[in-house]
This record gives sequence, structure tokens and C-alpha cells, in this order.
Amino acid sequence: MDSARSWFNKLQTREKSIGKKKDMPPSGKEGTDEAPSSATKQRVAAAKQYIEKHYKEQMKHLQDRKERRYSFERKLADANVSEEEQNNILKQFEKKETEYMRLQRHKMSAEDFDLLTVIGKGAFGEVRICREKTTGNVYAMKKLKKSEMLRRGQVEHVRAERNLLAEVDHHCIVKLYCSFQDNEFLYLIMEYLPGGDMMTLLMRKDTLTEDEARFYVGETVLAIEAIHRHNYIHRDIKPDNLLLDRYGHLRLSDFGLCKPLDYAAFPDLNEKDVTANRTSSAHGDGRQQTTPKRTQQEQLEHWQKNRRTLAYSTVGTPDYIAPEVLLKKGYGMECDWWSLGAIMYEMLVGYPPFYSDEPMTTCRKIVNWRTHLKFPEEARLTLDAKDLISRLLCSVDQRLGTKGAHLV
Repeated sequence: MDSARSWFNKLQTREKSIGKKKDMPPSGKEGTDEAPSSATKQRVAAAKQYIEKHYKEQMKHLQDRKERRYSFERKLADANVSEEEQNNILKQFEKKETEYMRLQRHKMSAEDFDLLTVIGKGAFGEVRICREKTTGNVYAMKKLKKSEMLRRGQVEHVRAERNLLAEVDHHCIVKLYCSFQDNEFLYLIMEYLPGGDMMTLLMRKDTLTEDEARFYVGETVLAIEAIHRHNYIHRDIKPDNLLLDRYGHLRLSDFGLCKPLDYAAFPDLNEKDVTANRTSSAHGDGRQQTTPKRTQQEQLEHWQKNRRTLAYSTVGTPDYIAPEVLLKKGYGMECDWWSLGAIMYEMLVGYPPFYSDEPMTTCRKIVNWRTHLKFPEEARLTLDAKDLISRLLCSVDQRLGTKGAHLV
């Protein structure tokens, strides 16, 4: 940055001296000097533009880093953390920022990687395995189309993901190594997790034992706590975003870039609709139950068949969304704990607690959760499992995790 500033100052000095010479009357040989050619002027203008752009970008990076540091310090001050722990966290933050800036100076591009198998597709692009040519290290490359992000107004979500991954260094959070862009795409180089995701695991195993569910729920709690401590809300926790490493440990992924619920797909959901739905249910007219009653095995088979389709949908599924989010009345970090309860239910029963053939019906069931949260007898859940799920899938003021992850 100092070198850029010195170049800029020298260029300004040179321009001033050239300007003075132009103002001087010609005398002797000086009057016979030829004026700079148009090609020379173009090269000078291009050099000036390049240096000014480089200098402005460096100053912007410095300002962004200062703002991230200031914001992070404020969050730490508001958190219930000792001074010693604050210092340790700040050291880790600076170390990660320094490493990120070091990687940024490499001026990496897509040409530095061999592109391998595509492992996922989303609304903005794709995710594929890649291998760095110089080191041979394998990563997951998230390739996002910038024009599509601009069209959908998702630029701030991308920035939020980058800031969160720069701040949070946790073994249950997927790691971001570096990012770069070209004229058309933004690239995020993430750690590659070969274990797949929780959705695939549940498709393969149907249900998990309570010991297996306890393990994965415990690691998800640690991941949610890590982002909540930094005042972030994930808002889209679902089996697709719970990745597994080679040892079977869990990583939470997709911060800000995960596919948001397209509310336009459910235009009829509003308070009037919800109230009418609750009234009809209370009078027992039978209009709310639009699908035939199925056994647990039939429901499981139906869910798995449709889940494979929803996995590649641009709209996705509302099965894990908290009722306060659907009602659009404002929500906080509590919505992530609701999602955890829905995932735990699916782990043990085989399908989400409010699953229906139609997404709109699912939304209604979630909003009217008191009526529709039931545990099938065939699942044979223990009282402890039912109690934990019930204390996650409940009203906001009573939901576990609202006053801290240590209560979960």
C-alpha cells in the first residue's frame, strides 16, 4: 500500500512538472522539442487509471477490515465473555484475517484449479470439487453468477457469509479458504467434505437410532451456538446444509447463500388464511386434512419420493421453517432452534413433523403446530426424545435455546 501511495505521489509530481514546462515559453532548443504523441498520452492515462484504481481498492480493503474489526469488537463487548477470552478470540480473528489477505494477494483465479465433479446446483450457480494445480489440495468451489445475485438482490447475503466465515473459527462450521471473481462469476473456495450431507444420510438409512441422533444433534447445537455468539441467524438450517467430513463429524454450511424460501410460492398464506384454517379445524369440518391418513411407513416412502425432487428445486421445502418466520411478524435467533427440532424429529421418525403433499398445507400445519405436532406410535420414541423435540417445536418464549445453548 505504501508503494502504491508513493507511485501515486510521483505521478502527480511528474504531471505538475510537465504542466509547468508546457506553460514556459519556447527558447533555444527547448522550443524545438516535439509534443508527446497520442500513443504516449494514452499509455500515461492508462497507467494513471490503473494506479488510482489499485490505490482505491487497497484503501477500501483496509477500511472494510477496520469496519469488520470494529463490528466484531462491539459484538464481543455485548457478549457475556471474559476479558481473557475476548483477547484470545480477537487474536484468532486477526490471524484468520491475515491469512485471508495473504491468500487474496495471490491473485488466484479459476485457472489455478482443475475442475472435477459437480456436487450441487443452486439458484445462483453450482458447487464442484476442484484441485489446486500447485499444491494438489482438494477443495469445494462454489461458483456464483453475479448477474443473477444482483437481479435477486442477494449481494448483501454474500457479504454476510464472507464476514461470518472470517469471524467464526469453529470445528462445526465449514471453512472458507479464499474467494475471487471474474467478469461473470464469484468464486468461493471452501473445504471439501467427502461425507455428503444429512439429507443423503437420511435417505440411505431411513431413520437413525437415538444414540446416532444425539451425536448429530449435539454437534448441530455447537454449530448454532457458534454463529449465535457472533449475532448471526442462519435462518435456513435443514439436512441439506449439514455436511459430514471423512470422519463423520458435522459441519454447518451455507451462510447467506443458501436458497431462501420463495414466499411468492405461497401467496395465500396470511393471518386471515391462518385464522380461517384454525377455525375450520376447531369445528371439525374436515376441510384441513386434504391427504389420506397414512401409516408411518407409507408416509416415509412418500416423503422420500418427493424429497429427491425438492432437493433440486429452486423453491425448496418449508418443512424446517419456524412459524414466526412464515407469519412475517419478526423473528430472532429462536427460529434456528425450531429448525433443529424439526430435523431431530425427521432423524428419529423418518420424515419432518409437518410434512404434507402440498407446501401450502405444510405452512398451515407449522403455523398451527399445537394441533399437528404428533409422534407416531410405530416410531417408539423415548420420553426423553419426545420431550426435547416438544421443547424445540413450541412457542418462542418457551423454546429451548432462546436463553442460551447450554439449556438445550
